[in-house]
Formats: sequence, structure tokens, C-alpha cells
Amino acid sequence: MLAEYLQFAETTAREAGKLTLEYFLTDAAAPEFKGDDTPVTIADRGAEELIRKRIQESYPEHQIVGEEFGESGEGSRYRWIIDPIDGTKSFVHGVPLYAVLIALEVDGKVEVGCAYFPALDEIISAASGLGAHWNGKLCHVSDEANLDRAVCAHIDTAYFAQNGKGEAWERLQKAVYYNAGWCDAYGYLLVATGRAEVMLDPVMAVWDCGPFPPIFREAGGYFGDWVGNEGQVDGGEALATNAHLREEVVQILSAR
Repeated sequence: MLAEYLQFAETTAREAGKLTLEYFLTDAAAPEFKGDDTPVTIADRGAEELIRKRIQESYPEHQIVGEEFGESGEGSRYRWIIDPIDGTKSFVHGVPLYAVLIALEVDGKVEVGCAYFPALDEIISAASGLGAHWNGKLCHVSDEANLDRAVCAHIDTAYFAQNGKGEAWERLQKAVYYNAGWCDAYGYLLVATGRAEVMLDPVMAVWDCGPFPPIFREAGGYFGDWVGNEGQVDGGEALATNAHLREEVVQILSAR
């Protein structure tokens, strides 16, 4: 059954991604700003409406939670987690690193995850026991075991200090070989495909990271919070590493 859900997530993410491309690099992508000063566009809302419609058509008894329209349904073992455009700031600035994120949680554990990058036509997805796939081929985290040779991906560096994690970020960025910014969900793809070793966010909502627990389990890496709790999607922060560097990175971030 997970294979069916995975195929559904991939197909739906591609369909929603095609919708976002109708607005990408056009004046119609001009944002409004929500109460927390984050942008939202007609493409965000339209893509989430499309995804919700597809879920309701195929699995009407399932719950749904999404960034733009909140939570619907109750009492189901199954909950779909959706972010129609992860990286809206990238989207509105014409940067092709934004993604459509779709995940399925079963009995409180995310079992299926898909991240599709429409402007790049790249997709990474996984379901428990079925492997992680990048553009149709199995993928795996890197084997780099030396932190001073590792690549660390990240978003806006100001977010770390703004959220009380500036000192932890300073320690980590000095410990790695190279820090690569403007990543959003693409940074997690880079780690899961062995092209970077670390990606982290100081603040993370459930819809921002829904797909990543199964992707990293199947790709042989770690996804969770900054203190080593694996598989967290509601911990308020996020960290992804390869298997070799997990403990060292967690120690650096947790040091006092």
C-alpha cells in the first residue's frame, strides 16, 4: 500500500509543480505578506488547493494539514502533510530552488515523502522499506567522515541568531569545509543525494519538513532535531546529516 501512496504523492507533486510554473518568473507571482511577514502568492494557494482536491478525491477519509489552509478531517490513522511551495522567497525572486512537499503520516510516523522541484524538474522521494530515489534512481547520503571536509547547506544566516541559535551556528560553520546558502528544501535533497553533508534550519514547521524522515531513513542518513531525536517533524527545528557525522554535528550544536 505504501507504494501506491508514494506514486500518488509523486504524481500529485508533479501536477502541483506544473501549476506553480505558470506563475514562476511572471508578475503574477507578486507576493502578499502574512502576519509573520512570510510571503504567500496565488501559486501557493492554487497548488495547495489542487493537492487537497486530489487527496480528497482519492482518500476522502484521510486527514490533511497544509501551510496555507490548515488542518482538515479528524479521526484517521492517515494524515497528509503538504507545503505547496517550500521556499516562497526563492519563488518570488525567480530562484529555482523552491519545492512542492507532500508526505503521508501513518499512526504518527511519516512513512511516505516526496519533494519535487518544478523549475529544476528534480524529484526525490521515499517510502519505508522501498528505498530513496532521486529522479528515478536510488540515492544515498555521502560517506564523508571528516567534518572539516564537509559541505553545510543552510538558509538565511540571520535566522539563527534571531531564534536564539546564533552561537550554535557559529560553531558549526567554523567546523565544516564550506557553507552553502539559499537552499531551503534543496539543501535536504543535497544531503540525501550525497552532494552535501549537513543541512539545518533553526525554525521548522511540520509542513516544511514532512517528506524528510523517510527520505533520510532510506538514504542512510539522519533527519531530526538538533539534539539527536530522529524522525521529528514537529520539533520546531531540523537537522540532516550523513550517518558518519551525525553525532559530531549534534554535539557541536548542543554544546553549552
